Amino acid sequence: MNIRTRLKLMSFLQYFIWGSWLITFGSYMVKTLGFTGSQVGSVYSTGGIAAILMPVLIGMIADRFIAAGQLFALCHLISGIAFFCAAYVNNPVLMVWVMLICMMAFMPTLSLSNAITCFCLEKHELDTVVGLPSIRVYGTLGFIVAMWTISLLKLELSNIQLYVASGVSLALALYALSLPKVPAGCDNAGRSIADKLGLDALVLFKQSKMVIFFVYSMLLGSVLQITNTFGNLFLQDFASMAGFHSSFVVRHPSILYSISQFSELACILMIPFFLKKFGIKTVMIISMLAWTLRFGFFAVGDPSPVGFIMLVLSMVVYGCAFDFFIISGSIFIEKQVSSRMRASAQGLFMTNVNGLGAFAGALISGRVIDCFTTGGIRNWQAIWLVFAIYTLLLAVIFFFSFRYRHQSQVQTVTPGLSGEV
Repeated sequence: MNIRTRLKLMSFLQYFIWGSWLITFGSYMVKTLGFTGSQVGSVYSTGGIAAILMPVLIGMIADRFIAAGQLFALCHLISGIAFFCAAYVNNPVLMVWVMLICMMAFMPTLSLSNAITCFCLEKHELDTVVGLPSIRVYGTLGFIVAMWTISLLKLELSNIQLYVASGVSLALALYALSLPKVPAGCDNAGRSIADKLGLDALVLFKQSKMVIFFVYSMLLGSVLQITNTFGNLFLQDFASMAGFHSSFVVRHPSILYSISQFSELACILMIPFFLKKFGIKTVMIISMLAWTLRFGFFAVGDPSPVGFIMLVLSMVVYGCAFDFFIISGSIFIEKQVSSRMRASAQGLFMTNVNGLGAFAGALISGRVIDCFTTGGIRNWQAIWLVFAIYTLLLAVIFFFSFRYRHQSQVQTVTPGLSGEV
């Protein structure tokens, strides 16, 4: 098996783990365990906490003490054990602590997998610009396959999804030990502690446009968490409505949801044209409007023939909403900062999105769900309209507050380097 194939398998398994529970875990906690929206939001907020605290810490350990491959395996061993323990938990407070341990081990593996991939490609004298995206695509495919597997086996409301995540995590931990060893600290000579903590990127806050950009990256990051946490539950709730109990939407919500990931793959190809033609400001506004459409289509969608089309359209616009924000934002940062602080700036961007934004989004969305829940019945139309209005207001305010003059130029894109599903 050549190195490309081995790395593709690693990427596939890495994101298979995420896809096996991320979209369906919220439904399991509400429908099976009886958790409230706020309690579910608290559980999901652990991912944001871990994304803030752990990547830098784990990165520094990999820099100095433990080879990245061995650390990658150790993290998956710990997260695999935590997933297994979570399958037995039915108390919301205990679930928060178990998932916090799990996420503190799992979240750093996202960046470690990229580090391992880049090192292996360079060691075999392969182009990382070409090779990394083509390998990362298999991660998205792994996420999709996991969603389909959980749905077709009817595990969306079962704790077996956590056993699946646990089993694959442990398998990946073993597999990682077979990959070429990445020496500790091989790429970090001369880097200060401040560099590794990303503190040198804070100088960007002297520019008003960058302050606004990072603030909006956090505000949009909260939106990403909303549908990950409660989208599957929304589709599951149609089971209580007359005539919809046996509909495809209710029986296989994860398969319907996977259209979002297929859309993401397609929209990556559109980014170079839109960035070159319109610039980052317009592209970001398009992303916000796409989020508004996603929530709006959710508000009017249902399993009826016309409503089903609305649901499908919501999945289709997700690719534009996600890619035009995450990937275009990363490219914008690459163009705005010096090569000396690119890694720090990218780390700051992803901390805003996957850390602060995800943490706030999980907690706030849970409370919004509870506000529109009466007697166990959730008013999803009102819930989605609240989120649609939020993203529409973001687009309007961003239009007037973000001052950036676009100059048409060729953009270099490395698609598929986003943090999700």
